[in-house]
Amino acid sequence: MHTFQKYLTVGIKGACMGAADVIPGVSGGTIAFITGIYDDFVGSIASINAEAMRLLFKGRFKDFWKHINGAFLLSIVLGIAISVISLAGLMQMLLSTYPIQTWAFFFGLIVASSIFIIRGISGWKLREIILLIFGIGMGIVVCTLSPTQTPDGLWFIFLSGAIAICAMILPGISGSFILLILGKYQYIMGCISDLVSGVEIGRNLVTLCVFLAGAVVGILSFSKFLHWLLARWNKETLIVLAGFIIGSLVKVWPWSNAEALAQADAAGGLLVGWAALSAFIGFALVTGIELIAKHLSKK
Repeated sequence: MHTFQKYLTVGIKGACMGAADVIPGVSGGTIAFITGIYDDFVGSIASINAEAMRLLFKGRFKDFWKHINGAFLLSIVLGIAISVISLAGLMQMLLSTYPIQTWAFFFGLIVASSIFIIRGISGWKLREIILLIFGIGMGIVVCTLSPTQTPDGLWFIFLSGAIAICAMILPGISGSFILLILGKYQYIMGCISDLVSGVEIGRNLVTLCVFLAGAVVGILSFSKFLHWLLARWNKETLIVLAGFIIGSLVKVWPWSNAEALAQADAAGGLLVGWAALSAFIGFALVTGIELIAKHLSKK
């Protein structure tokens, strides 16, 4: 019973991570840190290595399961999956019904995330400022040059999963934010929502399986490179990432297209007020999460 309660608690913490990862700007990695499972989570992922594969292929399943801390990982993955499936439909509805307010909410989330990443970096000199400017420029260029509609081909879905999963394990960086940049956030949320609703089950199931396959490849390969970068050039990597996030705000600006501007003109100042409130709520949400994480890190 004690073991069941332990992994049920881990599953609930995984559900909190999943809820965070559905919202661009809120980091599942930060939630993992706040709830005290970040080190175990990253360590368990890192344990899926050559030794783990050797045990698996030799049929030593019990040793393999123990080596990768399987019960812990399974509890987290199930928690994340339940949370994402539950919230995908809500996010899809909000983006369709209240697009400006929802994008304003995302804008506030991402502004707060970038501020806290920058505040966590000390020793600012000319070199660091240049790196930040480089990151901002890279974010603007990527978001400006990237098409509004990106390919829906399975190869791009696979690539999106591989890149987004790397952000998920970094405190302060959101996997959903990466999907926004890649133009696949609404598409993936829509696939999840439609699958749950029983719409085009075959197509959506294939799409999500390919996305998950990309996520598995990403977390086993790209994430190792990312951790190597953070271990060797931690400060420099975080500065460029923070700059990239700031530059990419052009992607989530609520009035970035003609349709949004037309809605604002038709609604007058009321819509602007609701958008400002949404942005403030997003900013306050990330601020609260980060302050809790900072408080816990001092204990």
